[in-house]
Amino acid sequence: MTGYLGLGSNVGDRRGFLEAAVQRLRRHGVRVLASSSVYETEPVGEVLDQPDFLNACLRVETDLDPEELLDACKAVEHDLGRRPDTIRHGPRPVDVDVLLLADLVHSSRRLQLPHPQATGRRFVLVPLLELDPELTTPDGTRLADALAALGEGQEVRPEGPPLV
Repeated sequence: MTGYLGLGSNVGDRRGFLEAAVQRLRRHGVRVLASSSVYETEPVGEVLDQPDFLNACLRVETDLDPEELLDACKAVEHDLGRRPDTIRHGPRPVDVDVLLLADLVHSSRRLQLPHPQATGRRFVLVPLLELDPELTTPDGTRLADALAALGEGQEVRPEGPPLV
């Protein structure tokens, strides 16, 4: 199945953590097909007083089911120093989110697909649309329309070339 992952880091060697996440995903049965450029973004959500993030999105191919893919993402985060007892939405070496997986709609205690906040976050939409300008959610929502509907804020600045 083809899917899309979101990567973020806002402590330490931010780009280094993103690059390491790409390498480690491959060890967990996730083939990375393409990466967006890397963007610097301001924090959004519950904790705004923290360093800016580097973000990118990946197009991936995997035989893992949604929960197994989430387990792979969590293993990569753990391998790179993210601890489960840290503040939610707080500073972190790496964040790996499952955004979309084929046309699947999935809901469990641990995972919702498509990611429930993907269409409201510029730092997700800009790199996703770089990978596929015609990308839609399973219900047919065009991500380009979701980006156009966002108001002011959530600055996204180009920072560097793709991770792969």
